Amino acid sequence: MKGKVVIITGASSGIGFACAKAFARKNCTVVLAARSKEKLEEVSVEINALGGKSLVVPTDVSLEEDCRRLIDVTIDTFGRIDILVNNAGISMRAILDDVETHVLHQVMDVNFWGTVYCTKYALPFLQQSRGTIVGISSLAGFHGLPGRCAYSASKFAMHGFLESVRIENWRKKVHVLIVAASFTRSNIRKAALNAQGVAQSETPKDEERLTSPERVARNVLRSIRKRKRTRIMSLQGQLMVFFQRIIPFLTDYAILRTFSKERNSPFK
Repeated sequence: MKGKVVIITGASSGIGFACAKAFARKNCTVVLAARSKEKLEEVSVEINALGGKSLVVPTDVSLEEDCRRLIDVTIDTFGRIDILVNNAGISMRAILDDVETHVLHQVMDVNFWGTVYCTKYALPFLQQSRGTIVGISSLAGFHGLPGRCAYSASKFAMHGFLESVRIENWRKKVHVLIVAASFTRSNIRKAALNAQGVAQSETPKDEERLTSPERVARNVLRSIRKRKRTRIMSLQGQLMVFFQRIIPFLTDYAILRTFSKERNSPFK
């Protein structure tokens, strides 16, 4: 990992922040991308304290020109890209009956199109370095989750896009990794959009019982080193992916029961 140039979107908090610190400890140069310059600068201070090297590039991944500029600034500064971590994401929590369609667009713009834009413009440089593209995904990318229709759709779309990119670049030795991080302690549930597109400002989960961002980051680094294709982190997720193929009806029912028990569930 030493000397690798790593771009991380959504680097201001949660999994992105944890990944930034993990790569910095491995003597990587970390390019930090997110919307808030102030938060990124705070992350940069921590990276520098670890002895790492970082570059702050404020970026809204839903905007194509911001993503193009992120790649251009990285190349102008360091001359190469070795790893791209598509981590920026937003969730939602509402049933389709109630949700405004602009909420669906907003989730797709960040989760799917943000991955497309960054990957598109970074790809020529990743081909040169035989580098790695990472998609931080979710179990929602393997099975639709109730109350998260747009989120699930965005992650399914990310999977299809990255799998196509993997096959297209087979001979060019570009490594593509999809990580299903399970439920992780982060701000994503508090920032999740409700039916009207407003952040719900609360979490339906017991955050203390969820996976730590640091554990996700360790799995990302380990999977990159081993050139893994897919990493489903939780046993629960692995079982869900297995059982949906052989007993899909019971899998749907189990998911329905689980999500119906959430605090203030949008459906019963």
